[in-house]
Amino acid sequence: MNEQASAPGELAFVEALVNTLDVETGVDALDTAEGRRPFGITAREADTARELREALRAACLAHAGHPPHRTTRPLSQLLAGAPLLVTVDDETGAADLRTAEPTSLTARVAHAIAAAAANGTWLRLKACETHDCLWAYYDRSPASRRRWCSMQVCGARAKMRTYRARKES
Repeated sequence: MNEQASAPGELAFVEALVNTLDVETGVDALDTAEGRRPFGITAREADTARELREALRAACLAHAGHPPHRTTRPLSQLLAGAPLLVTVDDETGAADLRTAEPTSLTARVAHAIAAAAANGTWLRLKACETHDCLWAYYDRSPASRRRWCSMQVCGARAKMRTYRARKES
């Protein structure tokens, strides 16, 4: 549903993972080998990926000021086991964050979040407030106050519901 470009850098990977479930239709891309391929996971790892996805969605909802849509394990708990390494170049002194297990989905997500937090983009990854959407989107608005993934779809529907509710009162 997102009307704008995806999130910048590695945050696009996190956004894509959250958006593997179409809440409105119930279609879950992690149900298919093709849908799991971008994340490098097997069918056996899909349940773990789903748990991570829903914890990420809860964080994205929190970024937008919305309550979680369901109870999930805390994201920090899920990422606690993701081994990340800080390396420092002896000649230049430049520091870099790397995943100790580059093929681990959890480590890749942890790395993306750490990088996004460092450059100030993590809090701009949000989830649409519409209960039958919950699509992740990157908020590029100057004040970072977007509420919906798409003003033309979810925003228009929400405004129409509010209008009708007022007319019925």
